[in-house]
Amino acid sequence: MRVVMAMMQHETNTFSTVPTPLARFSRGNAKPVPLEGQAAIDAFRNTGTALGAFIELAEAEGLEMVVPMAASAWPSGPVEDAAYTYMTDRICAAVEQGCDAILLHLHGAMVTESLEDGEGALLARVRALAPNTPIGVALDMHTNLYPAIVDSADVVAGYQTYPHIDVYETGIRAAKPILAMLKGKAKPTMAWGNRPMLPHVMRQGTDDFPNSAIQALCAKMEADGALCATFFTGFPHADIELAGSSAVVVTDGDQSKADALCREILDLAWKHRAEFVYEIEPLDESLARAKTMTEGPIVLLDHYDNAASGGSMDSMTVLKGILEAGLDNVAAFAVCDPEAVTAMARAGVGETVTLSLGGKTDMPSIGRKGEPLEVTGRVRLISDGRFRNIGPMSRGVLNDMGPTAVLDTGKVEIVVVSTQQEPNDYACFQSLGIDPTAKRYLMLKSRVHWRAGFKPIARQIVDCAGVGVCTSDYSMLDFKNVRRPIYPLDEDLQPTSTA
Repeated sequence: MRVVMAMMQHETNTFSTVPTPLARFSRGNAKPVPLEGQAAIDAFRNTGTALGAFIELAEAEGLEMVVPMAASAWPSGPVEDAAYTYMTDRICAAVEQGCDAILLHLHGAMVTESLEDGEGALLARVRALAPNTPIGVALDMHTNLYPAIVDSADVVAGYQTYPHIDVYETGIRAAKPILAMLKGKAKPTMAWGNRPMLPHVMRQGTDDFPNSAIQALCAKMEADGALCATFFTGFPHADIELAGSSAVVVTDGDQSKADALCREILDLAWKHRAEFVYEIEPLDESLARAKTMTEGPIVLLDHYDNAASGGSMDSMTVLKGILEAGLDNVAAFAVCDPEAVTAMARAGVGETVTLSLGGKTDMPSIGRKGEPLEVTGRVRLISDGRFRNIGPMSRGVLNDMGPTAVLDTGKVEIVVVSTQQEPNDYACFQSLGIDPTAKRYLMLKSRVHWRAGFKPIARQIVDCAGVGVCTSDYSMLDFKNVRRPIYPLDEDLQPTSTA
């Protein structure tokens, strides 16, 4: 039996000016295009990814694997149409050649230059090419769910953890019912719905209530017999109609049960909607509080400018505040400034340089210009910027920050990269000769994913509201296309739902 497996992942921040061409999906490949075929199988076998799970299950079942696309890019602005066409055409061409099952690892919040729902459009094409072929889809928790996704699939499963440390397990959850369908042992039925709410990303972590309770409910439903139960928090930095929270439940041939369970998930989320609202602390107060702390590492979250939500990673507001406050023994990850890396490489390790660092990216969606920061320091290290995640998030996956340098000001070691990279894994520092446990402060351009690698060592945590398109201040974002009314943009309202 032949199974087509593919990965196409991008979380689109429609307020971001960071471009998303095809090359952004290459993840350090020799050529500026995504992996495919045997190269993709070799790269993702034995990794903590949904594609890795698909490969493992297919090999165990002795299935012929066809992998036309393994593409993933850090969040940024809308995906260029040419890139989307390149990826989706290859997936559809493989399906058109015939197969017995289709397993896709998509994101669920991909917006292109022309489409609000990139995944739904792909799945509709795939379903038209293979009207009777079982289709299983693994999605990110930050999916903004559109009808075409559910209408075109047989099984939909989403991550149940944030940080996303269950990506591999979600691949298993999406694929196993499909394999059971091939054996005539399952007849999946799905129910889905949504609620008009935009939870703040900073309140979506599954260490935190209410998402912890909602995800526990989903896990209990699966333990009690549902094939898959998923609550999608949604990705609020996408100005599209159906941005926001939703749920999908898959049962084995019991539509009424799927409907009831889906409503139960959504009702619980709506009941606790106010607890998904994030309260912002002014930056000067945050840094003053951090300065009084003694036991480290103390994590300073520059959460308005993180790569995993579409930030440019060159906003300098928080780093400027750290330097002006005189905080000592700091490691900062990271500033994305390829020009600065080139200047440091030209100067050489051990040399002292003065740089106009960061601030190269304007942010018209929030009415801000980029503001470089003049910084003087010693070039401590030059690196190719490549490392593999240790885990628990994306275990074994290759990361490529591009040419990378470390600038030491005497008090702050600043990691400067050439392309955006979320600090979700210990290895981002270790690969550069920095021991994060030895630092008093760790400045991380992150929101929640940092917890995967660093929460075990963090003694204290300080949220630092800087400047960036990942702002948690919704009043700075000009929502024009999202459905209204919606909580908390509007006054309290009654829930509406497709469930």
